[in-house]
Amino acid sequence: HYVFAAEAPAALTGHVTSAEEGPMEGVLVSAKKAGSTLTITVVSDSQGRYRFPASKLESGQYVLRIRAAGYDLDGRATAEVAAQKTATVDIKLRKTSDLASQLTNSEWLTSMSGTQQQKNILLGCVGCHTLERIVRSKYDPDGMVQTVKRMGTYANQSTPLHPQKRLTTRDTDLVGEDQARVQRAQAEFLSTINLSQSSTWEYPLKTHPRPKGRATRVIITEYDLPRPTIEPHDVIVDKEGIAWYSNFGEQNMGKLDPKTGKVTEYPLPEPKKGSPTGSLSIRFDKDENLWLGMMYQGAIAKFDRKTEKIQVWNIPPELNKANTQVNMTSPMHIGIDDKVWTQNNGFAGIHRIDMKTGKWETWEPFKESPVGHNIYDVVADSKNNAYFTDIGKEHIGRIDAKTGKLTFYETPTKSSGPRRAMMDSQDRLWFGEYRGNRIGMFDTGTEKFQEWAVPTPWSAPYDVAVDKNGDAWTGSMHSDRIARLDPKTGQITEYLLPKSTNIRRVFVDSSTTPVTFWVGSNHGANIIKLEPLE
Repeated sequence: HYVFAAEAPAALTGHVTSAEEGPMEGVLVSAKKAGSTLTITVVSDSQGRYRFPASKLESGQYVLRIRAAGYDLDGRATAEVAAQKTATVDIKLRKTSDLASQLTNSEWLTSMSGTQQQKNILLGCVGCHTLERIVRSKYDPDGMVQTVKRMGTYANQSTPLHPQKRLTTRDTDLVGEDQARVQRAQAEFLSTINLSQSSTWEYPLKTHPRPKGRATRVIITEYDLPRPTIEPHDVIVDKEGIAWYSNFGEQNMGKLDPKTGKVTEYPLPEPKKGSPTGSLSIRFDKDENLWLGMMYQGAIAKFDRKTEKIQVWNIPPELNKANTQVNMTSPMHIGIDDKVWTQNNGFAGIHRIDMKTGKWETWEPFKESPVGHNIYDVVADSKNNAYFTDIGKEHIGRIDAKTGKLTFYETPTKSSGPRRAMMDSQDRLWFGEYRGNRIGMFDTGTEKFQEWAVPTPWSAPYDVAVDKNGDAWTGSMHSDRIARLDPKTGQITEYLLPKSTNIRRVFVDSSTTPVTFWVGSNHGANIIKLEPLE
């Protein structure tokens, strides 16, 4: 049995109310001490009451902020916290005068006019910036088509603070007249949802419901990273409780000690100078050494946690093209045959590296018809067979480790866009269906799929992690919500995060009770720990 925060000694408590609703459930209340890199957040209950456990706030002066769509704080809120005492601060909210600035990407997609097919193009925009940038723009179709063309020249780890140019396009991209026709159609649609024709939007702005019930019983901690340009794409936690992260836009990786908030950065080699910098995936092998996909640098790397030494395997020169993009590694079962799987986003390929000889093998599953396909992740099962996701379509692929045979499986939902994946202890592949708005699972033994729709529209799940209880967790790049699925009942609980959070890789630490969820805020330069209270 876990003692809820409401039953533990409180450092700070109070009620959240508004003239419109009275006591308000589901309001996120965040507290940050002056000079601190930590922000703690709790959520008000059905009586509008919030409570910060004494174990979470040390003595000092705190500034409070809230998140509740449609509302702002009615004045500045602060609290003085003292040891062995409970401070009380009641929080009053007023209706916001700028609802548009509060909308998530998911709420913009829900609000705007257009078909699902038209809106789907926006799922590719949020990797670099919010949709608010698009809907507040004033470009007409001619101006917008130039913007669409320019956006296509940036690498996918770009942000407004750190844009990076691609050297060239992928082999799987449209070209020529086909590309121009699609770009024109995109521009014409985008100019109907922005402010090119009027000073206000011609569609009502819609918000999603605030958290209720179980979704309010949570404590969230945000750990600020040293620079706003750090993009913690993947965050994973080792047995000692240290959080490790890949930096999506810079040539380094880092670790966070959650007990102290201390961040240590480690520089990574730059084997392909002139190409965009940054790493995508970071995964443990059986010894909890860290393996990274170095993206446009055309290599994978291993970081030895004990010696803090880095070893790099460069892709062979004949494969090292301008568009080479090695994002993922799968080192979990390297002990089977001393081989590591990786992929190549430049031409929708799969590679396998022999650690003894350094030889790279290559598979091109879509060589005969590459356009539209995009191999996103590759994950090994317990026998080191490779399973990969095709985000461009709806395929899960398998490569037999012994024979090299390729097998394809299609998700029940068409054009589901399977993205990041993980293999559980039963050799079941769990993955986010980015366009299908679902959590997917493929049982590699029975070759059967299961899917669960995420309640919030336009969540676009990126990744899935399964905890010791069998619950499956995913996060949204669009709604700032973490979804927790009980596959036995189909029940999904959605926890709202305190700020706009570009969620990518999700991780669950099952060594704690209850389990602890971790994720990086890829555009917010912080790492988030979510502790459910049940």
